[in-house]
Amino acid sequence: MTTATKEKSISLSSRDDVIAALVSMLGALDKQFPADSAQFPLGNTCAHYDVGIANMEGLSRALWGLFPLLAGGVETTLSKKYIDAIRLGTDPENAGYWGETGPYDQRLVEMAAYGLGLALLQDKLTDVFSERELRNLHRWLDQITDAEMPDSNWNYFAIIVQLGFKRAGLPWDQQAVERRFNQMEAYYLGDGWYSDGPGRPKDYYISMAFHFYGLIYATLNAEDDPERAAVLRERSCRFAEDFIYMSAADGASVPFGRSLTYRFAMVAFWSAVAFAGLDVLTPGEIKGVILRHLRWWLDKPIFDRDGILTLGFAYPNLTMCEDYNSPGSPYWALKVFLILALPAEHPFWQAEEKALPELAETRAIAHAQQILMHSEASQHVVMLTSGQLELNNYVNTEAKYTKFAYSSRFGFTIERGRYGIKHAACDNMLLLSENDDYFRGRRGCEAVQVHEDFIFSRWSAWNDVHIDSWLIPCGEWHLRVHRIDSARRLTSVEGGFAVMKAAHQLTDDGCLIQAANGASTIRCLAAQGKRQADCIITPPNSSVMFAECAAIPVLRGEVPVGVSWLYGAVAASGDSRKTFAQVPDLAIDNQQMIVTDPASGKRVVIPL
Repeated sequence: MTTATKEKSISLSSRDDVIAALVSMLGALDKQFPADSAQFPLGNTCAHYDVGIANMEGLSRALWGLFPLLAGGVETTLSKKYIDAIRLGTDPENAGYWGETGPYDQRLVEMAAYGLGLALLQDKLTDVFSERELRNLHRWLDQITDAEMPDSNWNYFAIIVQLGFKRAGLPWDQQAVERRFNQMEAYYLGDGWYSDGPGRPKDYYISMAFHFYGLIYATLNAEDDPERAAVLRERSCRFAEDFIYMSAADGASVPFGRSLTYRFAMVAFWSAVAFAGLDVLTPGEIKGVILRHLRWWLDKPIFDRDGILTLGFAYPNLTMCEDYNSPGSPYWALKVFLILALPAEHPFWQAEEKALPELAETRAIAHAQQILMHSEASQHVVMLTSGQLELNNYVNTEAKYTKFAYSSRFGFTIERGRYGIKHAACDNMLLLSENDDYFRGRRGCEAVQVHEDFIFSRWSAWNDVHIDSWLIPCGEWHLRVHRIDSARRLTSVEGGFAVMKAAHQLTDDGCLIQAANGASTIRCLAAQGKRQADCIITPPNSSVMFAECAAIPVLRGEVPVGVSWLYGAVAASGDSRKTFAQVPDLAIDNQQMIVTDPASGKRVVIPL
C-alpha cells in the first residue's frame, strides 16, 4: 500500500473507506498477477505443499475479499483476471490446470472461496462462464465432495462448496452436507464452543472457521434448513458472549495459537455476525470492533514495499510461521471483508461506530480453559490459560499455546534456540533446567480446572517432576502459585510479559521494566526461599509484536529434591511510567490460599 492510500484507509469510518482499503490490497496483488494466468507467485519461501499449489492458494484467498465486494454491488476491473484464472485453472486441457486433488490436499482448503463466490453471486458468476467452462468448474470443485480430509474445520470447506452449487443451480449432494455436519457435531463442547477436531485446541479457528462458515450457511440456507440454521445461530450468539472479551478497546486482539499470520481474520467472526444479522451486540458495537481492528493492523508494518501482505504477525517474521504458511497464505485475512457483501443501506453501515460494550474485569471460559482479564478501560486484555497443546503442526507450539498468559499489547515471544535462557521464550512461563541450560516448561496438562476466580493445572516437566499451578486474576495483576514435587535438583526461571528492550530496575522482591511500549513487572511473594530478580534480553525477532530485542522480567531460583512452592505476581501496562505499587496479598492458611486485592478489597479463597 502506498503511504497516501494507507493514511486514507486508516481512517476507515465508512463503507467507502473499507472498500478503498480492500481495493488497495487487491491492486497490489494485481501487479504480481500476469494476464492469462491461472496463478501468481508472491514470494520464494515454501510450505509443505508444492509451489504451484502455493501460487494457486494466493490467488484463491484474494477471492475472500473480491467476491463479497462484487456481491455488494461494487464493479471493479480487478475481477477479470480472476475470472480468466478460474477458466484456465479448472480446464483439464489447459497447461494452467490446477490438477486432481488427493487426500489432505491444500487445494481442498482453497475450494471454499469458490463455493462462497457461487453462493453469494449465483448467476452473476455462473453467467460469465460458457456451458463447458461451468462444467469444468463444477467437476473440479466436486472433487471435495467425498475427499479424505483432516477431522477438523476442513469439513466446512465441503459444505460451503455444496452450498455454492445449490445456490448457483448446479448439481449438489445433500448427503455430503449431512455427513460433514454430523462429523463436526462430535467437536461441539457446549456454550457455543467447539474444538478443532477431537481433542484439538480451542483457538481462533473456532471463530474464523466454525462460526464464520456456520453463519454463512445459516444465512444463505435458512429457508431450506431452518432447524440447523437456528442451531448455528444460537451457538454463535452464545460464543459471542465470550469472544468479545478477546478484543481490546484499541482494536487489538489477544494473539494466541497457530495461524496468526491470517491477521484480520481474528475478527472475521464479527463480520459474519453482521452478515447474518445476529442479535448479539448493536450494529454500532460490531462495526466498532471490526473497524478498530482494521485500523490497528493498517498501522503496522505488515506489507512489503510492493504492498503485499507478509508472513508474520505485527511485522514480517518467518520464524513464527507454520509449515503450511506459503507466501499467499496471509490473504485469508480478507475473510473480514465479508461485510462488503452488505449494501450501503444495511443497518451495519448506517450505524454510528460505538465503543466496546461494558465488560466485566474477568471472564472465565471453561470450554476454552481460559480467563480473560480487562484492565485500563479494556485497553489491555490478558488471557490466562491452561490445558491446550497443538501437535499437528509442531512449530513453536509451546509458545503459542502453553504459556500462562497472553497479552493484546505485548503478545508473546517464540523460542529462538534450544540452549540458553535468552532463546527459550521464558515470558509467562516457568522453565526448569537440570543445571545444564536446557530448559523445559509446561506442555500438555494432565489435569485442568477452570473456576470463576482461578485456573488450576497439573503438569510434568520430567516423568519424576510434577507441578501443580494456580493462575489467579487480581485487578491488573495475576498471581501464580506452583507446587513442585521433584526427584531432581533443578534451577527455575519464571518470566513476566516481554516488552521492548529497556533499562530495568531490580529490587529485593522483583524486576520492573519501563520500556517504550509499556511497563512489565514480576514480584516474588515468598518471605522465605526468595527467588532472585533478573532481566532476560532475547534475540531480535523473538516477539510476535515487535522486531526489536525483547526484555523479560524474571525470577530465578533453585528447586530442591522433594516438595517446594513458588509464589509470584505479574502485571503489565501500556503506561511506560507505571510502577505497580499495590501488590496483591497472598496468605496460606489451613490448606487454603487467600488472595486479597488491595485496590478493591476483594478476597478469593482457594482450597489446596
